[in-house]
Amino acid sequence: MTETPHPLYATHADTLARALTAITERAYWSAFPESPSPRVYGETAAAEGEAAYRSYLDADFPLDQPGTQGRVATEASPFGFDLAVRYPHGDLDAMIAAASAALPSWRDAGPQSRAGVCLEILARLHRHIFELANAVHATSGQAFVMAFQAGGAHALDRALESIAYAYAEMTRHPGSAEWEKPAGKGDPLRMVKTFHVVPRGVALVIGCNTFPTWNSYPGLFASLVTGNPVVIKPHPGAVLPLAITVRYAREVLAEAGFDPNLVLLAAEEPGEKLATTLALRPEVRIIDFTGSTEYGDWLENNARQASVYTEKAGVNTIVIDSTDDFAGMCRNIGFSLTLYSGQMCTTPQNILVPADGIDTDQGHKTFDEVTAAIAAVVGKLTGDPARAVELTGAIVNDGVLGRLDEVAGVGEVVLASRTVTHPTYPDAVVRTPAIVRLGADDAQTYGREWFGPISFAISTDSTAHSLEILRKTVGAQGALTAAVYATDGKVLDAAEAAALDAGVHLSCNLTGGVFVNQSAAFSDFHASGANAAANAALTDGAYVANRFRVVQSRRHI
Repeated sequence: MTETPHPLYATHADTLARALTAITERAYWSAFPESPSPRVYGETAAAEGEAAYRSYLDADFPLDQPGTQGRVATEASPFGFDLAVRYPHGDLDAMIAAASAALPSWRDAGPQSRAGVCLEILARLHRHIFELANAVHATSGQAFVMAFQAGGAHALDRALESIAYAYAEMTRHPGSAEWEKPAGKGDPLRMVKTFHVVPRGVALVIGCNTFPTWNSYPGLFASLVTGNPVVIKPHPGAVLPLAITVRYAREVLAEAGFDPNLVLLAAEEPGEKLATTLALRPEVRIIDFTGSTEYGDWLENNARQASVYTEKAGVNTIVIDSTDDFAGMCRNIGFSLTLYSGQMCTTPQNILVPADGIDTDQGHKTFDEVTAAIAAVVGKLTGDPARAVELTGAIVNDGVLGRLDEVAGVGEVVLASRTVTHPTYPDAVVRTPAIVRLGADDAQTYGREWFGPISFAISTDSTAHSLEILRKTVGAQGALTAAVYATDGKVLDAAEAAALDAGVHLSCNLTGGVFVNQSAAFSDFHASGANAAANAALTDGAYVANRFRVVQSRRHI
């Protein structure tokens, strides 16, 4: 059976081809501009996007789904206001049945058609990027520019990356082949064999509060393009960005002639524990989750019927040995600690420095001088409230505040966390980063994750000791990022060996505009799947290949 591609495949074939090239080259490429400038998106795009976002507030969200039984509103912005958006609350049996019924025709459309439709969904979301960014800004507490970049352009790039990887895996083998085997003096044995890409079944995406689109889009589009219907269960505090995503995905699917129930929103009542209920449904065969280690481990251990992809928590680490740009190093680390108040799964937590100090271009610096210089950068970045909040955003939940209270009684405070009044949102909860000094023997404290604006400056016996601590902590708890500063190539090699042992991505001598807690689609892998912080990488072949199977049929010619 020969696939006749949907016209949308031709519409987006060039974009797909460029993305396929990008994942093999691993050089810089982006399909979606990250600047919200009017010169890029037009003079009216920002105002129109904000107006579209505001039209959702205190209203019924425009989404018609099967099995709807009332409405639910759960979102309180970290900036101090209720969104009061009312989402459809559905009967799970009806939703799962509708998703399952949508699968056969989507499967039979073939990889090219599915890729074309998924790329059209990305194009539609891109046209509404300001609407999406405002929703991410309001629900996550990210500053607007960060919400536009991470929640809009970069999330779309990550989605496109997952589509490219999935398409490459689905088309690795031919769709059909003629098989002929010699049979001695008789006629050869001849068959035609057809190879069908068969999806696993209903996919579940469990969204998070901090990066609702960036963390959800790779799994959503990897599952959808490989033929699986997707049920999206957002975090109760960040529903709107994924509701907007579902709205436009369903719109595109219907326009393209497919069942819109291929993408469904599962909003939940407070305390309903809908993710757990859905995760154990026998129809759910794929699960993507970003969040706590405890719940990620539970999913891996209990959702046995599904292929489970988790990104959890870890202990991200910086090893400082020496530097030829002391000011640049401190600026880079200080910015990384400040960005989004440390509420990124990639933010450094442990900063390991030899107790007798380091050599720099400014002469020898003691341990206290190193930590004081990093703290001074954070203090400067957060000193002016109007400037500070554009970096820190707001605190996303009470758990972060609880850890800030707890860390105040731990170790020696190098930099205390401060409360900042947001110039635009007076009820926002804003806290600056805290830095606490510990010794190498305080592993019971620094050896676990303290998610939020909390970092530890840890004095060690030597750089070799620092690398030993990195191996132990990351080996036990996992990590998504690691960094090293050293002027000696042998030290860099030793750090890379330690990172390989721990299965963590390593950045070396970052002093400019690249930061350890940021990763670039099409070039950087996010998480490795090689330590306890995540069991998968965004994005590689392993992330997409198990979302489908190849089933063959063969007939004699």
